[in-house]
Amino acid sequence: MDEFDRYRAEMNERLLGSGHLGIKRFFALDTQAYEPGALDSRTKELMGLVASLVLRCDDCVTYHLKQCVRLGVTRPEFLDAFNVALVVGGSITIPHLRRAIERLDQLLSESKRSEG
Repeated sequence: MDEFDRYRAEMNERLLGSGHLGIKRFFALDTQAYEPGALDSRTKELMGLVASLVLRCDDCVTYHLKQCVRLGVTRPEFLDAFNVALVVGGSITIPHLRRAIERLDQLLSESKRSEG
């Protein structure tokens, strides 16, 4: 997970450092979309997780898993979200669900260690 975070931060910095207004605006819009509004951030991150699974974007899945863990989403809640993604996305999402459960187990294990 540390390598994922490092690479993501470095490449985001390179993209945002390009000075391209459209890229900067999209990144700002993406950040704002998950801020609390009529829906809380936790719900929005779960929605992002489901959408990412359906769209089969493993980097996005990992990002939303990390955000959801940070916001206190429980394993049973993750499994419900995974089920929604499977129903909406169909069997083609199964390989992504496999990777998601592996990453989730890793994140929850790391979270327990840091709390202990």
